[in-house]
Amino acid sequence: MNKFATILAGGGGTRFWPLSRQELPKQLINISGNDIMLNDTIERFNGVIPMENTIVVTNRTQAVLLESIMHKSVQHANILVEPVAKNTAASILLAALFIEKNHGDSLMVVFPSDHHITEEEKFKKTLDDACRIAMDTDKIVTIGIKPTFPSTGYGYISCKNDPILANPCQVYEVAEFVEKPSFIKAQSYLQSGHYLWNSGMFIWKTSCIIENFKRFLPRLFKTMLPLIEYIGTDGEEDKMNEIYPLLQNISIDYGILERCDEIVVIEGDFGWNDIGSWDALGAIFPPDEYGNIVKASYVGIETRNSIIYGQERLITTIGIDGLIIADTKDALLICAKDKAQDVKEIVKLLKEKGMQEYA
Repeated sequence: MNKFATILAGGGGTRFWPLSRQELPKQLINISGNDIMLNDTIERFNGVIPMENTIVVTNRTQAVLLESIMHKSVQHANILVEPVAKNTAASILLAALFIEKNHGDSLMVVFPSDHHITEEEKFKKTLDDACRIAMDTDKIVTIGIKPTFPSTGYGYISCKNDPILANPCQVYEVAEFVEKPSFIKAQSYLQSGHYLWNSGMFIWKTSCIIENFKRFLPRLFKTMLPLIEYIGTDGEEDKMNEIYPLLQNISIDYGILERCDEIVVIEGDFGWNDIGSWDALGAIFPPDEYGNIVKASYVGIETRNSIIYGQERLITTIGIDGLIIADTKDALLICAKDKAQDVKEIVKLLKEKGMQEYA
């Protein structure tokens, strides 16, 4: 069975503002020092999924730049450009129908475009196991990450106690998906041992996920279906513009995963981090002796437990603790570190005030 990777690369990365913007989101930025995060994602599954079998779903604002800097193994025809954002369910259905139309029933692996993984060989082994399980069982397979601290920034997966399979690895039925919890709940999840972080990586046959769309999101499926015959033709853009505004705006989690009872999870332990917000930079750059993460021209006195990022200007601090300072050419963010998840609210406020050029 053919294997295809689908990378969701249309997000705005709003919790990483002001570095991440709508026209240049974090997945198209070199944060780690290796390559842009999108290309890191593509390289990571090389050897498990053919790199030429990469499908990228993005939006019109980012498409031209994305294609110019993305890994050259990705074919132009495999870049699916949405005219408006309609959340992850629409993106995934578009890719699934595209794959099935052109290649028949295939294995489809969904990746976010902006994760950081340090132990790539372990990741490849886990991904290979997940692919085998999805092919053998006709179930939706997800990879959960063993929590290392009580995170309030990640969603969680609750697992049933006993594995249903032990080969090629332990496989557990999913009891429920849990949204980002309070700190007290996150602590209880960590202590219970029955919760994993939701990595956002999913593996299924295209036939399996399409059937789930028919069952749980029939209106989205029926509205999307006429579009597929136009993909790759001269009429694609017009048909996209006609159909996409009519689609439901719903995530794959709410639309299918939280309602389906044929989902299993395997545990991943490969140095994973979402890099969803400024306070996650410690996964890439170790803090100094004072707990500071500094990527800037910087001089400081009595500064601790802070994140300091700059592009051009010198940044200086005196007597601060637990702050995020992110300075770009046209915008400066100063934020309490424990409010890192709320940076996206600034982006919303900028748009409300008609300051889209900064968003």
